Amino acid sequence: MRVPAAATKTVLLTGCSSGIGAACAGILRTAGWRVFPTARKEGDLERLRGEGYEAIRLDLADEGSVEAAAEEFLERTGERPGALVNNAGYCQAGALEDLSRAALRAQFEANTLGPQQLIHAVLPAMKACGAGRIVNVSSVFGRIASPMVGAYCASKYAVEALSDALRIELTGTGVWVGIVEPGAILSRFRKNAAEALAANAEAGGDFAGMYGREVERRRHQVKKRDFFTRPPEEVAAKILHALESGRPRRRYRVTPSAWLVEAVVRLVPQAWSDPLLARRMPTREK
Repeated sequence: MRVPAAATKTVLLTGCSSGIGAACAGILRTAGWRVFPTARKEGDLERLRGEGYEAIRLDLADEGSVEAAAEEFLERTGERPGALVNNAGYCQAGALEDLSRAALRAQFEANTLGPQQLIHAVLPAMKACGAGRIVNVSSVFGRIASPMVGAYCASKYAVEALSDALRIELTGTGVWVGIVEPGAILSRFRKNAAEALAANAEAGGDFAGMYGREVERRRHQVKKRDFFTRPPEEVAAKILHALESGRPRRRYRVTPSAWLVEAVVRLVPQAWSDPLLARRMPTREK
């Protein structure tokens, strides 16, 4: 099915302090897009502005910040937004039995509810233009649930469902919704997950000792590109295709692990996959 081109080559791109967002900002600008990157920290915003971007402050966990960022983007584009790329997010690692309601709420605020609020804010202007592209960056963990990252998996499962439902609801409006599903990417993702684990996992559970060791390992880990771990530019290239192609895909899988997970989900019974995934579990210490 052919999809109309975006009304303008303007894009609000979240999570641009590093990794996928930073790579995507560069690739989109080179392709002629007017990029409005977002970040939470003032230092990152200053750096982005120094690189010539029209950076906007955004904290997805803060409803007021989301509303203000959307309003600023719409004002600067004259109510003619071309695209929205929801890339920002983080992984709340830890066994579900050790995560509080507050930790789960924070995970969903950043990964699911904040991005959906952004969509809600810019969608009326896209519909008024009769065209628009929305790309939600999910994960391989939006397709398969894995131990010790259950909160993150749940938030990305929700992103997948919201994206699919919205795309169908928008049939005939000219607005398209696509999903990008990366696997392992060279970024600060793992170190950020370690910090979230240290901050929010309850210390008295069966895995407390493992948490401490894992946090220290992640903080000092230097991940290198290999067959399964790919550079963020590969994700950015898929996002560019989703924004510009006349026939964008509903899902873009990035890295071999993303395709492997898809094959497991489709072909392997859970009676077989559950024991395999259970091997990732650390030994309980009580």
